[in-house]
Amino acid sequence: QSTCKLRGCCWSPESDTSVPWCFFSSNHGYKVDGSTRSTQAGFETTLKRLPSPSLFGNDINTVLLTGEYQTQNRFRFKITDPKTQRFEVPHEHVRTFTGSAASNLNYKV
Repeated sequence: QSTCKLRGCCWSPESDTSVPWCFFSSNHGYKVDGSTRSTQAGFETTLKRLPSPSLFGNDINTVLLTGEYQTQNRFRFKITDPKTQRFEVPHEHVRTFTGSAASNLNYKV
Protein backbone atom coordinates (compact mmCIF):
# COMPACT_ATOMS: atom_id res chain seq x y z
CA GLN A 1 0.00 0.00 0.00
CA SER A 2 1.54 3.30 -1.08
CA THR A 3 0.76 6.73 0.28
CA CYS A 4 1.52 9.91 -1.61
CA LYS A 5 2.77 12.85 0.39
CA LEU A 6 3.26 16.55 -0.10
CA ARG A 7 4.66 17.52 -3.54
CA GLY A 8 3.69 14.18 -5.08
CA CYS A 9 6.28 11.91 -3.44
CA CYS A 10 4.90 8.41 -2.81
CA TRP A 11 6.15 5.99 -0.16
CA SER A 12 5.67 2.25 -0.44
CA PRO A 13 7.95 0.01 1.69
CA GLU A 14 8.70 -3.25 -0.15
CA SER A 15 10.44 -6.41 0.96
CA ASP A 16 12.42 -6.45 -2.31
CA THR A 17 15.43 -4.17 -1.66
CA SER A 18 15.96 -3.57 -5.40
CA VAL A 19 12.66 -1.65 -5.61
CA PRO A 20 12.74 2.02 -4.52
CA TRP A 21 10.49 2.82 -1.57
CA CYS A 22 10.14 6.49 -2.49
CA PHE A 23 8.96 7.43 -5.99
CA PHE A 24 6.85 9.91 -7.91
CA SER A 25 3.51 8.94 -9.41
CA SER A 26 3.12 8.72 -13.20
CA ASN A 27 1.33 12.11 -13.31
CA HIS A 28 4.47 13.88 -12.05
CA GLY A 29 7.27 15.41 -14.13
CA TYR A 30 7.29 15.68 -17.93
CA LYS A 31 5.84 13.80 -20.91
CA VAL A 32 6.89 13.58 -24.55
CA ASP A 33 5.09 16.24 -26.60
CA GLY A 34 4.94 15.28 -30.26
CA SER A 35 7.29 12.95 -32.05
CA THR A 36 10.85 11.88 -31.35
CA ARG A 37 13.23 13.06 -34.06
CA SER A 38 16.27 11.06 -35.17
CA THR A 39 19.67 12.77 -35.24
CA GLN A 40 23.05 11.59 -36.51
CA ALA A 41 24.08 10.53 -33.00
CA GLY A 42 20.70 9.56 -31.51
CA PHE A 43 17.47 11.49 -31.02
CA GLU A 44 15.80 14.61 -29.68
CA THR A 45 12.30 15.23 -28.41
CA THR A 46 10.29 17.95 -26.72
CA LEU A 47 8.98 17.35 -23.19
CA LYS A 48 6.05 19.23 -21.62
CA ARG A 49 5.71 19.66 -17.87
CA LEU A 50 2.73 17.86 -16.34
CA PRO A 51 0.45 19.90 -14.06
CA SER A 52 1.77 18.55 -10.77
CA PRO A 53 3.38 20.04 -7.65
CA SER A 54 6.89 21.40 -8.11
CA LEU A 55 9.77 20.32 -5.90
CA PHE A 56 11.91 23.41 -6.45
CA GLY A 57 9.73 25.96 -8.26
CA ASN A 58 10.38 27.97 -11.44
CA ASP A 59 10.11 24.84 -13.59
CA ILE A 60 10.49 25.25 -17.35
CA ASN A 61 7.24 24.16 -19.02
CA THR A 62 8.80 22.96 -22.30
CA VAL A 63 12.28 21.39 -22.45
CA LEU A 64 14.34 19.70 -25.13
CA LEU A 65 15.73 16.22 -24.42
CA THR A 66 18.72 15.25 -26.57
CA GLY A 67 20.10 11.71 -26.44
CA GLU A 68 23.34 10.47 -28.00
CA TYR A 69 24.41 6.84 -28.36
CA GLN A 70 28.08 7.80 -28.20
CA THR A 71 29.67 4.38 -27.68
CA GLN A 72 28.55 0.84 -26.89
CA ASN A 73 28.89 1.70 -23.18
CA ARG A 74 28.15 5.44 -23.06
CA PHE A 75 24.82 7.21 -23.55
CA ARG A 76 24.69 10.97 -23.07
CA PHE A 77 21.48 12.86 -22.43
CA LYS A 78 21.02 16.58 -22.10
CA ILE A 79 17.96 18.56 -21.02
CA THR A 80 17.87 22.20 -22.12
CA ASP A 81 15.47 25.12 -22.39
CA PRO A 82 14.93 25.53 -26.16
CA LYS A 83 13.88 29.18 -25.72
CA THR A 84 16.75 30.42 -23.57
CA GLN A 85 20.44 29.79 -24.15
CA ARG A 86 22.43 29.37 -20.94
CA PHE A 87 26.12 29.40 -20.23
CA GLU A 88 27.66 25.93 -20.06
CA VAL A 89 30.87 25.54 -18.14
CA PRO A 90 33.58 24.48 -20.60
CA HIS A 91 35.67 21.46 -19.70
CA GLU A 92 38.92 20.47 -21.37
CA HIS A 93 37.93 16.77 -21.61
CA VAL A 94 34.28 17.16 -22.58
CA ARG A 95 33.84 18.10 -26.21
CA THR A 96 30.86 18.17 -28.56
CA PHE A 97 30.20 14.71 -29.95
CA THR A 98 30.46 14.71 -33.74
CA GLY A 99 30.22 11.00 -34.54
CA SER A 100 27.35 8.78 -35.61
CA ALA A 101 25.24 6.71 -33.24
CA ALA A 102 27.03 3.62 -31.94
CA SER A 103 25.64 0.15 -32.63
CA ASN A 104 25.63 -3.13 -30.67
CA LEU A 105 24.77 -1.20 -27.51
CA ASN A 106 25.26 -2.71 -24.05
CA TYR A 107 22.28 -0.70 -22.73
CA LYS A 108 18.66 0.13 -23.59
CA VAL A 109 17.09 3.58 -23.56
